[in-house]
Amino acid sequence: MREEIRSRLNDHILAEARRCYGISPDQFEEMGGFESFIYGYEKDGREYVLRLGHSLRRSPNLIRGEVDWINHLARGGAGVARAVNSEAGNLVELIPDGQGEHFLATAFVRATGGSPWKDGTLSDEFMLNYGRLLGKLHALTKEYTLPNPDWKRPQWDDPIMTDTTSALPETDPEVLILVEKNLATLRQLPTPPDAFGMIHQDAHTGNLFADEHNQITLFDFDDCVYGHFAYDIAMVIFYAITNNPQPVQFCQRIWPHFWRGYCAENQLDPAWLNQIHPFMKLREMDLYAVIRRDVPDYEGDWWINGFMRNRRENILAERPYVDYTFEDITP
Repeated sequence: MREEIRSRLNDHILAEARRCYGISPDQFEEMGGFESFIYGYEKDGREYVLRLGHSLRRSPNLIRGEVDWINHLARGGAGVARAVNSEAGNLVELIPDGQGEHFLATAFVRATGGSPWKDGTLSDEFMLNYGRLLGKLHALTKEYTLPNPDWKRPQWDDPIMTDTTSALPETDPEVLILVEKNLATLRQLPTPPDAFGMIHQDAHTGNLFADEHNQITLFDFDDCVYGHFAYDIAMVIFYAITNNPQPVQFCQRIWPHFWRGYCAENQLDPAWLNQIHPFMKLREMDLYAVIRRDVPDYEGDWWINGFMRNRRENILAERPYVDYTFEDITP
């Protein structure tokens, strides 16, 4: 989180946020957060999450577009953490920060369950339901109509959604050349309505909970954009295999279950599976750039350290993120 945002939060703003949503101070707890401040609270016997973002990072209309789409998905039966209204009936509350900008308060139903990872792996049933969830999102997004054009979310390659091109010119211009090459290829892809629309863009297992029956609730839609459905799929696989000692074998096990689940909810031309690799490459280089810029000393972080090991060498050699061919394995 940017320090200029972190430094503006104070007790007065928190009290105003609680007032907006009718939250008792003794039912309010800090839960952390990376780009926003996250709090848990209880009200009328139900548990919720309050997110405090800031207008320096996202405009109020971008947040309105996010939560409107989330609630469209929820109404369609998708497993997502629904946004709830404030006491005044608003999905987004603007709280002045005293410096000419605003904190943006939004509340959601709290997801139940926990991490789907068990003993370092993901079950077959979970992967099947994971695919069904993403397929359901994509099927529902085909039916989505934006109620207000001012609320439109960015395109997948909008600079506001990626730090790659801003982070690399000074830290690694050689990688930047390959980033621009990959972006040029992806920007030439067609955008038909049966393969392109609103996507989560960050639907990895850290942004969902699964209950004991492997029923999934997806949350943290802060990065949702207009993009290719293949991009959403690529992000799922990218994070599932990262730092796995046997990524190819892991793909061989989880992909058939995920894809069968996906196809049960949405029909996507299997030709789009050929784009999983370039979209994974996009995330690989974007993540590499952000770490180079923001995390100069990552030796103590096992996940980042594992990801960055030989990463520049692999990128410059233009190796695929995983040596696996994604195929249509449905009957």
